[in-house]
Amino acid sequence: MSKMFEAVAQWAGHRAGCASTFLGALALILVWMLSGPFFGFSDTWQLIINTSTTIVTFLMVFLMQNTQNRDTRALQLKLDELIRATQGAEDRMISLEDSTEEQLDVVKRRFDTLRDSAPGAR
Repeated sequence: MSKMFEAVAQWAGHRAGCASTFLGALALILVWMLSGPFFGFSDTWQLIINTSTTIVTFLMVFLMQNTQNRDTRALQLKLDELIRATQGAEDRMISLEDSTEEQLDVVKRRFDTLRDSAPGAR
């Protein structure tokens, strides 16, 4: 199930960002608007667009979160590789994103101290 979701989410994420998808959505909105007089601008006519856009928005939140999680993970792995490959870099910075808030606060304070003691610091 997870593999299928990943495949669908990746495909949908790529499609959602395409110009053709935007134009398709725009065309649907135009068709809905032009159908207003035919349906007498009824409550049902309005409910169709409200319900449709709510459902699409709800589902897109999950797709966007999945895409963001995947992108963030890839970025973190790339940064980890740069740290690993850079001579003199602190290896303990690798996978720092998995640290607790307290651990991150300690590292932040350490870098604040380094920044403040650097030549030309504020």
